[in-house]
Amino acid sequence: MDNRTPDTPDFAPPTLAADEPPQFAVHNAGAGAPWLLVGDHAGNAVPRGLHDLGLPPRELARHISWDIGVAALGVRLADRLGAVFIHQRYSRLVIDCNRAPASAEAIPEISDGTRVPGNTALSTAAAAARVADIHAPYHAAISAEIARRTAVGLPTVLIALHSFTPQLGVEARPWQIGVLHGGGNAGYARALLAALRAQLGEAVGDNQPYQMDDTDYTVPHHAFAAGLPYAELEIRQDLLGDAAAVERWCDVLEVALAAALDAQPRPT
Repeated sequence: MDNRTPDTPDFAPPTLAADEPPQFAVHNAGAGAPWLLVGDHAGNAVPRGLHDLGLPPRELARHISWDIGVAALGVRLADRLGAVFIHQRYSRLVIDCNRAPASAEAIPEISDGTRVPGNTALSTAAAAARVADIHAPYHAAISAEIARRTAVGLPTVLIALHSFTPQLGVEARPWQIGVLHGGGNAGYARALLAALRAQLGEAVGDNQPYQMDDTDYTVPHHAFAAGLPYAELEIRQDLLGDAAAVERWCDVLEVALAAALDAQPRPT
């Protein structure tokens, strides 16, 4: 329950108006495939009351605002796998759902050289409102889906879908896709890395262009303590530019995800 009122010290109104789209979408609700796909940065919407965070449209279309191509990839891959896809609709610049709520990176004031006016000198209450109104419901939906699957005896492999810009500053990123892992039940991620390299060779990065570390939130929060197998995937954004490109990646991932599942030891 949200107990904030105008009489509360440091009051901030809700981030989302009642007539705005929900924080997240669930595609293929109730599907039974072992993979649970999530998209922390799949959308780039900004709540109306935040006035585009003071940014022009060109900035909200950049990689700093969302993971370009992930929404289309997640929906199409979920359809082909018969899997659930839970994805965030609002921009990572409003609140980054792959960061801990208290992290300074959750609401960045600067991203890839762009200053975000709507995030500057944000009050504690305003930051808490974004967490309560967007971050928390999204993660509650993931927790609820994992609980649903557990209750009916469905296995869960958590697959976090992300995309990365081909160049960040002066750093060129040659990889086509990266598999991020580190901690928890990482066997599936390592098997997936091998399966992808069998198709794409060294174009597959092992914890490249990012590595899973203490800055990540979604996979550690939902998979590590529960012992769930997982993988976090990063696909280069220029390789997700149209529907045909998305289908090509679905071809690759459908084969690799199944091969990695087959490579896992069976319970005795």
